[in-house]
Amino acid sequence: MNALQRELKKLTIAYEKQSRSQKSGENWRSAFHITPPTGWLNDPNGLCFYQDMYHVFFQYSPFDVNGGLKLWGHAVSKDLLNWEYMEAALYPDQPYDCHGVYSGSALTENGNLYLFYTGNVKHSGDYDYINNGRGSNTVMAVSHDGKTFQEKLLLMENKDYPHHLTCHVRDPKVWKENKIYYMVQGARTKDHTGQVILFSSTDKYLWKFETIIKSDVPFGYMWECPDLFELNGQKILCICPQGIPSQDLKYQNVYQAGYFLLSGDFYKDYHLSEFQELDHGFDFYAPQTFTDATNRRILIGWMGAADSSHLYTNPTMAYGWNQALTLPRELIFKNGKVFQEPISELKSLRKQKITGQGSKRIHGLTLYELELKGTDTSFSLTLAEDLLLFYQKEDHAFFMKFTGKSGYGRTCRGTQISEFRNLRAVVDYSSVELFINDGETVFTTRYYPATVQTTLEIKGTQIEYVIWELSLK
Repeated sequence: MNALQRELKKLTIAYEKQSRSQKSGENWRSAFHITPPTGWLNDPNGLCFYQDMYHVFFQYSPFDVNGGLKLWGHAVSKDLLNWEYMEAALYPDQPYDCHGVYSGSALTENGNLYLFYTGNVKHSGDYDYINNGRGSNTVMAVSHDGKTFQEKLLLMENKDYPHHLTCHVRDPKVWKENKIYYMVQGARTKDHTGQVILFSSTDKYLWKFETIIKSDVPFGYMWECPDLFELNGQKILCICPQGIPSQDLKYQNVYQAGYFLLSGDFYKDYHLSEFQELDHGFDFYAPQTFTDATNRRILIGWMGAADSSHLYTNPTMAYGWNQALTLPRELIFKNGKVFQEPISELKSLRKQKITGQGSKRIHGLTLYELELKGTDTSFSLTLAEDLLLFYQKEDHAFFMKFTGKSGYGRTCRGTQISEFRNLRAVVDYSSVELFINDGETVFTTRYYPATVQTTLEIKGTQIEYVIWELSLK
């Protein structure tokens, strides 16, 4: 531990201790979603199952609720629901990461935990920090216990990336396949086109550039947070493209998050399908996936949206903390699409059950899960008096619309669906996640009702509902 890390650690622990002593804004603190102890949280990083525990690292700025100097926060769980916050894991304490420990991934092997991340450096001077002035360094940190990370190694820097790229190369995702290690990173070219670059290694330390993965037609100026994996034999390339203009109900957020289906050999002869959004709500970005001991492919995303603070906000900022991560979701590939379902462990939180059919107004709900089934007919739900969720059969469209104050600037999001079969909503104190038609279509949003106990109003004649009140153990 060098002097800088020692002082940063002391300061971070002091800020976290002070935050825990303050209870203001805790009514909006999520029950089973990860939130920062203090300050700001964004991208989930280093997701893995290691030593019989789920580990989630995340972008963390403890000193600034608007985001600032980036560390990696760290939380662990045995069930993906009850999370214990650990001390911050990685600090910007080296010349190659002094302006931020940016996003990355994890690899577990031989009893060790390896974290790969982008070390950010911004040089002083008259630079645009796109084509010059920025160091984007690929770094590996090693832990032998999942708690302490004393070993760091600089793996690659700007000169090691293809020459047609700008300084914007980041977010390494690493995996092992047939005794070879692979790494994808997001990139921006000098002609402002988003791409993914692929590297390989035989030892995790020396990396060789292999190829570029790009769309037939340029799709945005930067591809962040790449993730390449298989579901049921289908290669999936997840990215977060920047610079995509909105099209009717598509691409409504400032930046998007979604996937391509990749066919063929990504080394030379491949094809990317049409881009599909993973989530149509206000608050979803930077998803990352991993597999657990049962070989489930689990996704966690940032329950936020990059560069959207001029459009809508989170009132918890006034109480010293900001942002959250999504509920872990299992991914399933069927009918040519990626489906998302809440992890099965969520059912263990179910307590009192309310069932019925048709229109109903229910009072006194806090944490709950709602299941709807029905014929393909129009209906609406109103949560906490002013979050309106509705399906318009004549337009084959589903909408999420705030009509009052609980959205804090959030307005309306929608998407086309061919028909309505079912809906599953998971409602935490300050979040709503909707899984429509078995998770084929998903909406995520933060919301901030004025009271802990809220109402739910269902309107629809051919709707069957089941409401489960939820409680952590």
